[in-house]
Amino acid sequence: MKRNIWTLISMLLIATMLLAACAQQGATEPPAATEPVGGAAPTEPMEEPTEPEAAEPTEPMGEETEPVGEEPAAGEQTITIWHQWEGAYLTAIEQVFEAYEEQNPGINIALEKPTDVTEALRVAIPAGEGPDIIGWANDAIGTQALLGNIVPLEEYGIDMAYLESNFEPAAVQGVVWMDQIWGIPESQEGIALVFNRALASEEDFPSDPSDFEGLLESARTFREANPDAFLVCNQGLGNPDAYHVGAIYFGFGMPSYVDDEGNVYINTPEAQQAGQWMNEFKAYAPAETSHEICRTMLVEGQAAAWWTGPWAIADLEAAGIDYGILPMGRPFVGIKTFMVTTNAVDRGNAEAAVDIIKFFTNEENSKALALANKTIPANSAALNDPEVQALPTVAGFGEALNLGVPVASTPYAGAQWGPVGDATTAIWNGSQTPEEALAAAESAMMDAIAQMQ
Repeated sequence: MKRNIWTLISMLLIATMLLAACAQQGATEPPAATEPVGGAAPTEPMEEPTEPEAAEPTEPMGEETEPVGEEPAAGEQTITIWHQWEGAYLTAIEQVFEAYEEQNPGINIALEKPTDVTEALRVAIPAGEGPDIIGWANDAIGTQALLGNIVPLEEYGIDMAYLESNFEPAAVQGVVWMDQIWGIPESQEGIALVFNRALASEEDFPSDPSDFEGLLESARTFREANPDAFLVCNQGLGNPDAYHVGAIYFGFGMPSYVDDEGNVYINTPEAQQAGQWMNEFKAYAPAETSHEICRTMLVEGQAAAWWTGPWAIADLEAAGIDYGILPMGRPFVGIKTFMVTTNAVDRGNAEAAVDIIKFFTNEENSKALALANKTIPANSAALNDPEVQALPTVAGFGEALNLGVPVASTPYAGAQWGPVGDATTAIWNGSQTPEEALAAAESAMMDAIAQMQ
């Protein structure tokens, strides 16, 4: 198996050829897509993301381990995968692909990690120089499908029965766009209540993840008993962050912020109920928040729980916190996904690409990666395996994400982050009523979507 990084020189050569071709034919280039989530080891989500997780820094273009462009031997087939993995996280992944090559003589898997996947695809796919498989986040699906860079998978035997029998609910929903299947899910991320056992126990939180009235009462009781501390810190309550408050809005019954057709749900009765709940909850929660504030509050004993994701666990373990994880609400779920490109179809590689993806995401390999990398499998059987369930972080977040809502794959998703974050902050600081704030958010989202259509 080869690991290749595109060189700057090769990118420039391809771009030069494309520009020359466009000049001769009068063609125009498709618009650049929004940069999706990386696939690297989990990190803190961006505060106002186009995706819930920010990729770790990647190597600059120009660094490579082997030259690209080698011709496969007669009877051999090379499948190229573009990805965002690195470090020790990549080591376990390479072992899975090496196992596939051993079981399928004649198949060579080449791993490449472009620095800017969006820009690289924009140039490479039209030139026929793109990958066969893209390992990316599901929020890229709508944009990449519209650009013609990826293909639906029903023709290659991937149907809803296959997805629903193998993968978690949010992961299944997250790879479907406009009633077609555009990828196979690999792993997932989202938030849950991470509590400090020195300050609270399971009994201090509702046993029903949908019991927001119970959480409000628990927060009030805890605050009265501990005047210098709060029960819960959520960085989206007291700081514009639509991602972290998704668990609340969706927990009250909103299906999403925006759907594939551009319908907006931020001013529905369910959203208003969530807004009213926040208006009451703020009396028992910190006025200002951020990732750093919530982390410090939990570590220093000023908050009993942090409504956060697996990216926060390393800091807590470094601080020696004995923590537990509980589901609450319906969190946003980001899904790492494999997509098949139009280049794979043109090369006759699509069937092999789908077979590789199915192998990578099967129960055995999903379990192995969960045990090695502590990722939360999208594969249900792997997630529920006793060895995987013995990992407290994977089991805890897995239970929470089973209730979640996938990060939207529609290109309209870019309209949601600012308006929802600003409306929630206005409710939290009292500058607007829930009715005023959510109506303003609805209007801003609809205006933004209208400009995209």
